[in-house]
Order: sequence, then structure tokens, then C-alpha cells
Amino acid sequence: MDQLDKKVYEIFNGRVVQKGATKKIKNSANVPTYVLEYLLGTYCTSDDEEEIEKGIKQVKKILQDNYVRSDEAEIIKSKIRDAGTYTVIDRVSARLDTKKNHYKGFLHALNAEVIVKDSYIREYEKLMSDGIWCIVTLSYLYDEDEKGSPFILTELTPIQMPNINVNEIIEVRDKFTKEEWIDFLLRSTGMEPTQFEYRVKWHLLTRIVPLIENNVNMCELGPRGTGKSHIYKELSPNSILISGGQTTVANLFYNLGRRTPGLVSMWDTVAFDEVAGISFKDKGGIQIMKDYMASGSFARGKEMIPANASMVFVGNINQSVESLLKTSHLFEPFPDAMIDSAFFDRIHMYLPGWEIPKMMPEHFTDNYGFISDYMAEYFREMRKVPMTDAFDKYFKLGRCLSQRDTIAVRKMVSGLTKLLYPNQEYTEENIEEILKYAIEGRRRVKEQLKKIGGMEFYDVQFSYIRLKDMEELFVPVLEQGGGKLIPEGISKPGHLYTIGHGSNGMLGLFKLETQITNGNGKFDITGLSNSKETKDSVKTAQNYFRANAKQISGSIAVDSRNFMMHVQDCQGVGLDSSIALSLLVAYCSASLDRSVKAQMCVLGSMSIGGTIMKVENLASSLQVCFDAGGKKVLLPMSSAVDIATVPSELFAKFQISFYSSPEDAVVKALGME
Repeated sequence: MDQLDKKVYEIFNGRVVQKGATKKIKNSANVPTYVLEYLLGTYCTSDDEEEIEKGIKQVKKILQDNYVRSDEAEIIKSKIRDAGTYTVIDRVSARLDTKKNHYKGFLHALNAEVIVKDSYIREYEKLMSDGIWCIVTLSYLYDEDEKGSPFILTELTPIQMPNINVNEIIEVRDKFTKEEWIDFLLRSTGMEPTQFEYRVKWHLLTRIVPLIENNVNMCELGPRGTGKSHIYKELSPNSILISGGQTTVANLFYNLGRRTPGLVSMWDTVAFDEVAGISFKDKGGIQIMKDYMASGSFARGKEMIPANASMVFVGNINQSVESLLKTSHLFEPFPDAMIDSAFFDRIHMYLPGWEIPKMMPEHFTDNYGFISDYMAEYFREMRKVPMTDAFDKYFKLGRCLSQRDTIAVRKMVSGLTKLLYPNQEYTEENIEEILKYAIEGRRRVKEQLKKIGGMEFYDVQFSYIRLKDMEELFVPVLEQGGGKLIPEGISKPGHLYTIGHGSNGMLGLFKLETQITNGNGKFDITGLSNSKETKDSVKTAQNYFRANAKQISGSIAVDSRNFMMHVQDCQGVGLDSSIALSLLVAYCSASLDRSVKAQMCVLGSMSIGGTIMKVENLASSLQVCFDAGGKKVLLPMSSAVDIATVPSELFAKFQISFYSSPEDAVVKALGME
């Protein structure tokens, strides 16, 4: 026992268990952690090692005798028949048999049907969903004249704690420092806090927020093996984990045919594992989910039905975050049907799973923590206590946070405050730490929305204002501003960056790379999509270059050179727009052996006659350029009228040059003024 263990055991005796005991049994019994700890909490609460070992043996014997393994189901059935009555531990679900007007239960591992009394259904509604773990006493009565199962359910006890008094936790919170309380909560989830950095501890705590706060929408994507789904599957009987695959509106929200509530009405948290595989059989499923995530209610038939379940989306990122940020966005693992800015705008917190290490044996604790189902009931009771105004005494939010952003930040502040300071005793520094973390999590969502939805989500400079001195403090996200697509320094002659429209409707960065060899005036170009507009713009650029090269510079020899170019789609959007002017500048740059200015993007296009066309979506194009690392922009003069549409903060990031003709663009791009 360390000092924290001693304090925990003294204060919470009878409500804590040695997590090392859980590990010893968990390896040999495929049951959720909260089921094991329910039994350990009954037989194994002493601090004496001998008593603990006796308790472990007792729990092992109970599991050996009563826990139903699927491959031993027939043996257990035989025991029930021979003994007359027998107690089993199994997952039990139920449904209404409308033909016989009773509830039919199903024991999943035993593979047996039983009739369930109405009183159990009224008391334990979750039996009507995917089922709950129970200690069940069965008897056996065979009647050859009766059809149906000979198994009779005589007693059913869900494996969960009775109602608890949250004050017995709240009133002793002040006996722990902040650091001790964080470590104790993490040990209660099975983690060993001494093995994690301080920031990682906050990430692990944040996974708990959907269990303690109503209607939180959270996303965590990261590498495999970081324990993303562990809490929602193992630690609470009040959460359910849906593995990636098809689901239905009836299953998730409400079954109109049976008039039965769905998962969001029966569980505190609905977590979706492997988000890449999520799909709805119903066409309107995602729209109903969006409505629910925004309002906490959904329409089925003529009714608006409220529910309190939080939604969590977890999944894997299969490449480095740096690479993903350069070429796409951090919501990329979601299925195409869900890549929608309106859907992602409902997410309150994006937890950076890539900052959490892969789980190793030393990351799991042997020390004392709350019994899992006791902790789960405490979390459930605390859902009734709102703390969304926790920071109002000391801070207010900056002007860039919209109403949705404000709701998201307040929900996360409420959840984290309930976790860390359930007695509502905190200092300005304490609540500032929570506020910064909540703002960062929401800004991470907004940064991705900016990439997906464009200028609608431009305001990402999230901040908060300290009321005592009105100082505005900005909150960054750590992964932003890493390696840029447009590197610093002078690029090779013939290399050029431009912004174009993609076939997926998004703007993207494209790099043109040109090489020249001795030849006979032949042009080759690779990396193009099948876009007719793009292919036509290539012919336009090549023909204009042939006809006007000598006017640009007498040293350019088109007919005695071969020009090879590759168009690199830096962000995977699929080029679907004209790049004629950029091609012309790249050909001239290579021919003159002169580089384009450092970190410059060339925007705009031209016709075969040399008419300059202005930039469509100027503000969004500049935002893409800035995010990619551009610092200089070459614009057609005709786009000057659209500068008013560009936020002043964004426009100020660039050195802007204007051109009035294709030849003028070449001169200014190559610094030949």
C-alpha cells in the first residue's frame, strides 16, 4: 500500500477494491470488469492479504460454478435439471411476446428462454435492450403437455449497486489534493497514474465525462491499442458499446412498430466503436442522429422524445497526424455518409487519442480504486447536477465562440468539474485549467470544420477573458502549425504551388513540378484527373506558351526542348478546375532556370487569348493557402474587388502582389520586376 492507498482505504472502506485482484480473475473470465468487481466488493474488501486471497478464491469458485461459458451451456442446463434449482451469472435480455402477452427472456450464454415477470421489466428497463448482466436463479419443470422452455426464472438480481448517497463522496473530496483525486479516479478505472504524463491523465479522465454529463457528444480517434473503448465496455453497466456495423433508427432511437424506446433512452452513454464501419439501414438515420446530438431529443411519429444519453465515437487513425493534417482532416476515418460539417459541428470535444500511449502491462494498476459499479452509480447520480456555469465567476468566453461552441465548452467544463471538484470548491486556477482544456477540445473540432466547410467556420481563434483584468487569453491546439505543405525557402525552378477546386467540392493545394530536356518541343504531363476543364486548361497553357514565349523572354526556346510536368494533388481532393496560368508560370520558371518566390501561391487562371479570370472563393482559397504554409500570394487584379470578403486577420497574413496579364504574372512570380 502506498500513501494514497492508505488514505483511500481508510475513507472509502467497503467501497473500494484492489484492482490487482480484478486483473488476476479477469484473465480467466470473459465478463465485464464491473461484474467481477461486484463480486469482489462482496467477498474481497479487506486490506489483509490472506483475506484478499480467500476472497479471490471465493469469487473464482462462484465464477467456476455459476458463470455460464457458451461452450459449457449444455452442462449447466443438465445441472439445472438434476438439481431442480441453480444459480447462474449470464447476460439477460427480454422482449414482449404479443401472442402470449408475456415477456420472454433470453439468457445469452446459456442459450435458454425463460418467462420474465412484469415486475422485473418495470424495475429494470434495460432488459428490453441488448440485455444486462444478472445473477439468475433458475428452476426446471418439464411438462410434456406444455410447449415452450422448461426453465423457470425464480429470481433475478442485476449486477449493479443499489442507489447510493453521493454526499458520502462529495463530503470527503476536500481530504484529497487535486493530484491525489486525479490519481484515485484513474486507479478506479484500472489505470496506473504514475505511468502517465500529466496531460495524458487529463485525456484519460476526459473519457469518463460522457458517463457523468448528460448529452455530451465526444470523438476520440487515434492509434490502435490505446484503450479507447475500454471504459464504455468494461467499467459501467450504464453504457453500451456498439461495434462498427449497421444499426437502425429503431434500435438507436425508437421502434414505432413495437412502441419501444431505443438505446439512447435506456443507456447513459452510447459509444460507437470503429467509426469507419458505422452505417444506417434507414436513409434518414444520420439526420435523426444530428437532430438528437443538437437538441437532446428526436422525433418519431408525432412525438418529440427527449433522452439524456451521451454519444461517443471512437476509431483508428491509420497514419501519422502530421500526414493527415497536411493532406486531409482529422475526421477522415468516419464513413463518407457522415463526412458532413453539420454533423461534426455537433461534436463537443475531440480527444487527441494519438497523445495516449499504447497500453502496456505496467499501465494497469494493482492499487485500490472504487468498485466499478459503485463508481458508475455515483456518476449516474452526478448527471443530475449541472455545473455549466462553473467558470462564470472568473471568466467569459471570447468573441470567436459561437453558440454551439459555447454549449460545447460549457458541457465539457461541467463534466470535468463534476469529476474533479464534485464539492464545487475550486480556485480560479483550478477552473481555468478545466476551461482551457475544454476550449482546446472544441477548437480541434472547429479546425477540422474549417477544412471541410470553408469560411463558414473561419473563426477558430478561440479565447477566454479573465474578468478581474479583462485580459484575453488565446487557446491553441498542439497539433496545428506542425510541418507545412509549402516549405520555407526557395523551391527549384519549375516548381510552383496553386490552389484549385477538387472533384469532391473542396479546395486543395496542388504542386506543379517541371523538368526540361533537349528535344523537339514535346509536352508531357502526369498526375491529372479526368476533369475536362483541367485538361482543356493544360492545352490552353501549352498553346499560349508556344505562341508567346519569345515575348516573355527571348532566351526561351520552346521548339528545342521537351517539357515534362507532374501535378501533385497535395491534399487528395482531385483537381477539377483550370490551372492554365499556373502552368504557364511553371513552364517559364523552368525555361528561365529561375525559381518562383519563396512560399508563394499563384492564383487565378486565363483563357487562350490571355484574358485573366479572377479567383473564385477568394477567402477560402487564401485560408487553404495559409493552412498549407503560404506567405506570399499572386492574385489577378480583377480579384481586388473581392478583398472585402476576406477577414482582415487572414488578409494580413500575406504579402499580396497583383498581376494584370499572363506576362505580368510571370514577371512578378519570378521576381523579374
